[in-house]
Amino acid sequence: MSDAPATANPGMDADVFEQFHEQLERYVRERLLPAEKDVIANDKIPEEIVEEMKEMGLFGLSVPEDHGGAGLNMTQYAKIVKTMAYAAPAYRSIFSINIGMFNSALKNGGTKAQQEEWWPRIAGGEIACFGLTEPGSGSDSAAMQTTAKPNPDGNGWILNGSKRYITNAPHADVALIMARTEKEAQPKNAHVSAFIVPMDTPGVSVGSPDEKMGQAGSHIADVMLDDVHVPGDALLGGETGKGFRFAMMSLDNGRISVGAASTGYARRALDSALRYANERQAFGEPISSFQLIQQMLAESETEIYAAECMMADVTARADRGENTIRQAAAFKVFASEMCGRVVDRVVQIYGGAGYLAEYDAERFFRDARIYRIYEGTTQILQLQIAKNMLREYAAQA
Repeated sequence: MSDAPATANPGMDADVFEQFHEQLERYVRERLLPAEKDVIANDKIPEEIVEEMKEMGLFGLSVPEDHGGAGLNMTQYAKIVKTMAYAAPAYRSIFSINIGMFNSALKNGGTKAQQEEWWPRIAGGEIACFGLTEPGSGSDSAAMQTTAKPNPDGNGWILNGSKRYITNAPHADVALIMARTEKEAQPKNAHVSAFIVPMDTPGVSVGSPDEKMGQAGSHIADVMLDDVHVPGDALLGGETGKGFRFAMMSLDNGRISVGAASTGYARRALDSALRYANERQAFGEPISSFQLIQQMLAESETEIYAAECMMADVTARADRGENTIRQAAAFKVFASEMCGRVVDRVVQIYGGAGYLAEYDAERFFRDARIYRIYEGTTQILQLQIAKNMLREYAAQA
């Protein structure tokens, strides 16, 4: 599951990318930020904004150019995610599975026919979701209950089970579903395979969106699979037993995305605190003149800078074709925990106002909490980092 392509990825032409990035920064500040109140009030991104994002090519940023996408490399991809994450998290969430985990799995494990069918579709704006977590299993694949059994009538598979906390499930056109194809198998996790399942397939149903602590406008829900018949070519890569490896390789990509999003949102929160500290008066002067307020601002700036440096390093490594399983996990852990510390300080800088829903600080605090949980909790990733270190040590001993 730690295999990585051994080839460098040049990505989009540097000058073209910079022009696109500058355009996106303007779009975020001039279009997305002003629409945030509407997104929060209605728990939904306005349809016209979703269509604008599709027209800008955001749903196919990492898809190869010859299949309708922008062909961004990992460095460029992370910069775009960080820029989008300056605005409400829902904006990034709606296209993040497309350009992250779904596309990564398709790139690393898909057959040529699967790539030729699905790359143009997701680049054109079809929305993907990623079905790994279940009510009784998350990081523990051995507890997975969703099954895929050969269709006794001939070619294909029959899927049964349910998936939990699936981002974009209420809007998705296609899902990548992990399912057990064997009771047990060697090597470890070879009992799990991956299937590309259109969401309009008979037997697929989606539960009501879950009510969440934060991230209004971004939706998660259960996906239920009741005797879902899929053809043989729905099996990712055309081979059983590879699904978990593809999922983990995709999660490395997803962890870089969450790290970049955490970094972008921390910057948004700190900018808000800096503005508030200069406007808020106490004892006849702005609170920004108080040294303990300055300390919180400085600590936040220092940590954001550290996360930005980690992002630059891990994405450069990925673009060189290096195995980044450890670095991606470390970046996600640091950036998500950092974001939590920053938004906590921001609430403190706002003081009593920071506890009120009418101020952004309260929303930043709630929105940021999930970054430490999805795509691998901090604790699971710490175990993964340590195990990776110990394996390397044993191999060198």
